[in-house]
Amino acid sequence: MSEKIEDLILELTAYGKAAGLVAKEDEIYTINRLLELFRLDGLENQELPSSFRPIQTILDLMTSWAFKNDLLNCKDLTITQADLFDTKIMGLLTPPPSSVIKTFNEKKTESAENATNWYYNFSKATNYIRTERIKKDKKWITSTPFGDLDITINLSKPEKDPRDIAAAGKAKSGGYPKCLLCAENEGYQGHLTHPARQNHRIIPLTLCGEDYGLQYSPYVYYNEHCIIFNKAHTPMKIDSACFKKLISFVKQFPHYMAGSNADLPIVGGSILSHDHFQGGRYTFAMAKSPVEIPLKFSGFEDIQAGIVKWPMSVIRLNGKNEKSIVDLAEKILFTWRNYSDSDAFIFAETEGVPHNTITPIARMRDGNFELDLVLRNNITTPEHPMGLYHPWEELHHIKKENIGLIEVMGLAVLPSRLKKELEELAEAVLEEKDISKIENLSKHGPWIDEIKAKYKDINQNNIEKILEDETGLVFAKVLECAGVYKCTKEGREAFMRFAKTAGAL
Repeated sequence: MSEKIEDLILELTAYGKAAGLVAKEDEIYTINRLLELFRLDGLENQELPSSFRPIQTILDLMTSWAFKNDLLNCKDLTITQADLFDTKIMGLLTPPPSSVIKTFNEKKTESAENATNWYYNFSKATNYIRTERIKKDKKWITSTPFGDLDITINLSKPEKDPRDIAAAGKAKSGGYPKCLLCAENEGYQGHLTHPARQNHRIIPLTLCGEDYGLQYSPYVYYNEHCIIFNKAHTPMKIDSACFKKLISFVKQFPHYMAGSNADLPIVGGSILSHDHFQGGRYTFAMAKSPVEIPLKFSGFEDIQAGIVKWPMSVIRLNGKNEKSIVDLAEKILFTWRNYSDSDAFIFAETEGVPHNTITPIARMRDGNFELDLVLRNNITTPEHPMGLYHPWEELHHIKKENIGLIEVMGLAVLPSRLKKELEELAEAVLEEKDISKIENLSKHGPWIDEIKAKYKDINQNNIEKILEDETGLVFAKVLECAGVYKCTKEGREAFMRFAKTAGAL
């Protein structure tokens, strides 16, 4: 197909029509808006082609043309500069918020599932969800004593180009929008330190009388990975209101789960300054794990409860009465906030700094409300300055970042460096190289020694699977590190001491 900009404009418009972004009545209007963007006077031919290439191919060619013709106002065509411009292009094809909300609500009268199906496909069609990049993510499943864990190496979120970093350092930021979750991102042009969002559309929600917005994550880590955010820029807080809102969301969208990161540093999420939840249409490993120790709480006989068989410390509540679940969750949270057990090295606070909080996850199960309460503690020690209940240093060669909501539930989001490192490790092992002398691989040395001792026959046919499986087992150990009560006899006894303090019979 042609790579002339005039033909690319027609090809993009044809894509927009096929994707449901451009109505027949809006063809000429859309073409003229694109002509304006590319500073063209007109087209001799306005007939749309009968076929078109993938959207990212079209956008890449258009962006390259714009750069060569000095329309981007930049010296280098970096990933950030390209993203800013191709999002601007897609913004011209994306219907306004009012139209998107109207269609979503019409679909929702049929069913919540129909509404989210449409909205998710729409978000991919506008290239807000960059499906071509997401395909690059490396994913596999590892069997562990706690079930099958999802392991991903995130390759879809582009690394910062040094040229962008240098330019961003000179750029001025006005603090608008205040963060990546603010409602003001809808349609925002973006800049070197803030992504463009002209193709971003938000669905308004009401949770317990408060205004929230629904959107999808641009870099979905799992199926229909969505963000539910407060329309006001207000800090995250785990409390009774949080539990109520999570229950309210899954009540409105029973095919989705929803959870919140904790509200303290180290164990919390990356954006603690803006109240938000994450949800989606996915069953995580933790949700599949059974209750290991049933619990009964005084005054809450209508609620089935128990300690979940999971490396992190989880109390599961299940029942039909949402008020009972929220009230019991509030009681457990209040008890945990103020709970100390020196024998288990659990301290509610040290020197006035609070350490205990909860990561909550809500879902519907067989018509019942279900709420998982993951106990978290962010205390640090001289031996573990990044956090005692955090990946320990010997596991940092695989994972050293905080364990947030998604990973709590059993999905590892591992750094992009691992793709290359695992490939190089495979080659080094097969060639019997001394890994301790290879600069960027030496940190994996003790781990590789353990693998060699475990597997007597390592060859070209099995090395990749062995490294993947062992990476997944390291992630299981990471989750065990993050568990405040270990999966041991002593750990379960200490867990039961807390449960009884919270009212378990």
